[in-house]
Amino acid sequence: MSILLGDCLEQLKNIPDETVDLIYLDPPFYTQKTQKLKTRDSQKEYSFEDSWESIEEYFNFMKDRLVECHRVLKKTGSIFLHCDKSASHYLRVALDEVFGMDKFQSEIIWAYKRWSNSKVGLLNNHQTIYFYSKTNKFKFNKIYTDYSATTNIDQILQDRVRNENAKSVYKLDENGKPIIGKEKKGVPLSDVWNIPFLNPKAKERTGYPTQKPILLLEQILKIATDEGDVVLDPFCGSGTTLVTADIMNREYIGIDISEDAIELTKQRLENPIKTNSHLLKKGETEYLTKTEEELAILNSIDARPVQRNKGIDGFLKEYYKDKPVPVKIQKSEETLEEAIEKLIYASKKRDCILKILIRTNRDTHQLIQMNDYQNDNILIIDSYDLIIKKQLESEISQLSLF
Repeated sequence: MSILLGDCLEQLKNIPDETVDLIYLDPPFYTQKTQKLKTRDSQKEYSFEDSWESIEEYFNFMKDRLVECHRVLKKTGSIFLHCDKSASHYLRVALDEVFGMDKFQSEIIWAYKRWSNSKVGLLNNHQTIYFYSKTNKFKFNKIYTDYSATTNIDQILQDRVRNENAKSVYKLDENGKPIIGKEKKGVPLSDVWNIPFLNPKAKERTGYPTQKPILLLEQILKIATDEGDVVLDPFCGSGTTLVTADIMNREYIGIDISEDAIELTKQRLENPIKTNSHLLKKGETEYLTKTEEELAILNSIDARPVQRNKGIDGFLKEYYKDKPVPVKIQKSEETLEEAIEKLIYASKKRDCILKILIRTNRDTHQLIQMNDYQNDNILIIDSYDLIIKKQLESEISQLSLF
């Protein structure tokens, strides 16, 4: 295991031929910016230059280093090159020229959620990882994932064959009964990976710009390496690849031209911290707390739903006096007073002026005075079903008088 300071082009030349099982590199992306970020306590700033005289200079810089990467890879080895939209097309050409077009295995899309209103156009919510092998006999460990919620049980259990029209159909026995297939492990991992971006408060986050999550590197190492294999990162930066390799019992070699990056990598290896994703563990559906009835109410007043908040169920799409308008729907177990208090409490730190409460039940034992909440700017309105119920009760009451 080694961590090397210097230009990776020169350091790679000191590594013997065909001694590395996997190379992952997260090089400069040709953003034409200085990448910089401060630690959470603002005590230190990490930065590196990603500005180039021309795309030709960048292309040659990357190709020279890819040539050395190809040399040190074992015949069973693979390379995973991480990039974004800035120059991914040039990097793909460089990989084709060095490794060969026929050695391309996958274009992995790392998809994540990040919110920004900083530009006109579509929000950038993915990066690309090119997967190439050195030869056609490369190490590959298949990973299986769960079936989607929409998968029919017959698709899981029954065998399928191609009919005379080359259409996939269920395989039947001589009696026309579907044949149950062999035990299945799940769905093979696809080339679209929904792995959360490191949030600003994650313990794993170091303050190094472009830091990638350990969860992402774990998936790559699971695919292309076994315990004891050698993993190389020529642009190790904050050291995520090396930390992941260490956690997964792989050997590692890290190279970086920055002394700060090398020092940070050594610190992380002394005390590895991995942030687990509750989203991946629980699934997105665990974060959805609104019932169909509540969603229908919010939709009827053109409000956006809010999940996992006791005091606010949604916000109107239009602001009132340049402030958001929260909406709360009274729960069946709540009195009106309780619902109002929760709405007021949840709205305080959002600096809301107007607040809306949807009343869904009438508590005849605890009637409140609407005037009690005028100073809180709360608009209390009845849900459609409550209005109908009240109207029906009124009609029945009037008929009983005759």
